Amino acid sequence: MTQHIERTHSSSRIRFGSCTHVGCVRDHNEDSLLASAPLFAVADGMGGHEGGEIASEIAIQMLRQHAPRTPDAQALGAVIEDANMEIIKAAQDGRGREGMGTTMTAAILKDTRLVIAQVGDSRAYLFSQGTLHKLTRDHSLMADMIDSGQITPEEARIHPNRSVITRALGSSLYTQPDLYELNVQDNDRLLLCSDGLSSVVERSAIEQALARYDDPQICAEQLIQEALDAGGPDNITAIVIDIGSDSSHHDRARKKSRRTAIIVFLAFILVLAGAGFGVFAWIDNSAYLADNEGKVAIYKGVNGELFGHRFDHLERVTAINTHDLAPGVAARLSGEGIKVNGLDAAEDLVATYEKEIESKKNNVVSSGTQTSSENSSVASSVAEDAS
Repeated sequence: MTQHIERTHSSSRIRFGSCTHVGCVRDHNEDSLLASAPLFAVADGMGGHEGGEIASEIAIQMLRQHAPRTPDAQALGAVIEDANMEIIKAAQDGRGREGMGTTMTAAILKDTRLVIAQVGDSRAYLFSQGTLHKLTRDHSLMADMIDSGQITPEEARIHPNRSVITRALGSSLYTQPDLYELNVQDNDRLLLCSDGLSSVVERSAIEQALARYDDPQICAEQLIQEALDAGGPDNITAIVIDIGSDSSHHDRARKKSRRTAIIVFLAFILVLAGAGFGVFAWIDNSAYLADNEGKVAIYKGVNGELFGHRFDHLERVTAINTHDLAPGVAARLSGEGIKVNGLDAAEDLVATYEKEIESKKNNVVSSGTQTSSENSSVASSVAEDAS
């Protein structure tokens, strides 16, 4: 199976992409398309090989050569009537086959003015403000039966006569297109497609694809893929046109990328700020004891340095001599210091050291007093014995 892709183009304030595919069942593609701003068209040929293909191509070529370049509905309709006559003539003079014909949905879009000329069941949709609107009415047996209340749209999808159309170029000398004129808005998106898409892919799925894919080319290809995934029983063609794209879809995508970059950057800054705040909070709530010229000193912060910067400062030097403490404590104070959780904990530890030193002094004094008393008792005994 082959496909033809027209890559995304931009013109003035319009960006567009297109794609056509033979589908999963047919062995040749009778669809033709034209995507050359401001003119866009989809033609779905019928009449078999060397019939439908020729009819759709004649219609497209007539548009390419004679269609107006401004949104003139009457002029566009006149060109399509001429295309109808050219297809009939081609069937008679041997360029094509008897009974060949084609649908035609053509649009001219300039700024925010849109005109459409339509014959058959190829469709034009407008996706505006998040909602999908069908702009054209199918010239088909199913559309007539739905309008008369004989069947529902859901029943039409599986009806055995769902492919019967009631109007086509090449079928009658008197065929005329329906004409539509409307104003559109920046950010609107136009879809032209053959029934190989619209009759297979649910309307909601078309709406979701038009909303999801910013690039019109990617969107057109995705719509084709969804029709293929659903079985692709017919040729499939889609043209997606973004209105006001240079200042809307394209800028919106760029602004979206910029916003994303800014959000990521701000998130990174917040993480760094949070981490920095956490580090500084940890430093601010830390303290340690260390030897300062033989005295126990209290330092606020963390002992050490990073990139030549220290993260501590001397709070005060106590009256405690380092050598008065236990040898192990004195060694730690002279080395890396003794870490504590804040200045209050440091002061508590200093108070503990002071009590220990005071207790040692009291023990020494008490021991000295006891020894003197014992010596006096011995002396008295000796004196008594001497007597």
